[in-house]
Amino acid sequence: MSEIMRPKFITFDCYGTLTNFQMATMTRELFAERIPEPARMERFIRDFSAYRFDEVLGPWKPYVEVVKGALERTCKRWGIDYIDADGQRYYDAVPTWGPHPDVIEGLSKIAGKIPLVIYSNACDDQIMSNVAKLEVPFHKVFTADTFKVYKPRLTAFEAMIDTLGCNPEDLLHVSSSFRYDLMSAHFMGIKDKAFVARSHEPYAPGYGATEIADIRGLPALVGL
Repeated sequence: MSEIMRPKFITFDCYGTLTNFQMATMTRELFAERIPEPARMERFIRDFSAYRFDEVLGPWKPYVEVVKGALERTCKRWGIDYIDADGQRYYDAVPTWGPHPDVIEGLSKIAGKIPLVIYSNACDDQIMSNVAKLEVPFHKVFTADTFKVYKPRLTAFEAMIDTLGCNPEDLLHVSSSFRYDLMSAHFMGIKDKAFVARSHEPYAPGYGATEIADIRGLPALVGL
């Protein structure tokens, strides 16, 4: 096994990494009649995901606008009528989502021993419902709403590090996404990184992240 990591803080992405992010499931339900072919549906889901990523790269705007903007652009690309109520349904559903099955078990072995921190691309009125479902205490919970900047912008990581009053090398950053989190963490000088293999994004070599199957593998990385 590699050398034990000894971070001052463990920082997490929330949606997808800890919380079971159900955008794809909802899309299959909402657009079942409009896109009945399974192969085409998966392409539509990929496009919707790509547009959500693109929407957060510019100036900050509320997350509901990110979701609606991405959905509208996807529908336009596919020649499908955009219905604003569909975008709102995604946004309203987010706080109801709970964690992946492995999360509470993994976090409970670390909570109280190393401070846990979240930085999520969410709004403040969403996140605490999801955090409560994780059933462990968090030292800090930051959102894009907190700092008015979304990941993967380096400004987001700078704001988190400055607010925690630490250095990049003091963190272990945990995410299931390289494009939203682990590439930026690498560029920021965060040496310790863990990639949670949730199957929605492949491992990207060259960024120094340790791959774990799920959060149950996290305690071993920090000697717990």
